[in-house]
Parts: sequence; structure tokens; C-alpha cells
Amino acid sequence: QVQLVESGGGLVQAGGSLRLSCAASGRTFSNYDMGWFRQAPGKEREFAAAISRGGANTNYADSVKGRFTISRDNAKNTVYLQMNSLKPEDTAVYYCAAESTRLGLRVGAREYDYWGQGTQVTVSS
Repeated sequence: QVQLVESGGGLVQAGGSLRLSCAASGRTFSNYDMGWFRQAPGKEREFAAAISRGGANTNYADSVKGRFTISRDNAKNTVYLQMNSLKPEDTAVYYCAAESTRLGLRVGAREYDYWGQGTQVTVSS
């Protein structure tokens, strides 16, 4: 089992920044690719970003590319999502997730094994 706890969400004005953190415990963190997903009210959970277990490879949804940066610190068992130039449409609950198949960075929520409880991000216009 891997336990994931997100933090860092909040209310920010459009154009502002937030950094989300996701702390992992349980099994060896560096064995997992990590992803960030988000879910707005009335919408399906959607992929935002993913990072490989060593941190060398990343992948982003087109909607966040150039504004969000995913990173990880395996010594601290933590993955981050730096979010800049935030827009009202970025408002959602943000979840981190862990995936262990070693088939490359996954973008489907169903392909991830473990999830955090989520942290709310609200961007005001």
C-alpha cells in the first residue's frame, strides 16, 4: 500500500501561482511513476501531469503545458505541482496518484493504483 496526502491548495486570483505537494508513505516511493489529476464539479477526472520514477521524464496535458511543472524529490518521498498563470478554468480538486506498471507515463486515471484525498484549488477571476 502507498498512502498519499496532498497539500497546498487554496484560493488564488487569476494569474497567480500555487505549489501543490503530495507526500507518500508506505512502499518505496521511487518505484512509482506519479501523476496529478484534477476534477471540476460535474466533470470527469482529467489528467494534468505525470513524472517518471526517477524524475527524468514528464508529460503534461495540453491545457496546462507551459504553465504547470511537475517535479519530485525521492529523498523526501514527495511530488510537487508548481502551477503558474492560473486561470479560473483550473479550478478543481487536485489529486496525486501512484502507478507501478513500468509501461511509460500513463494518462488514464484507471491506470493508477493509489490516490490521495485531493486538495481544492480555486482560481477567482
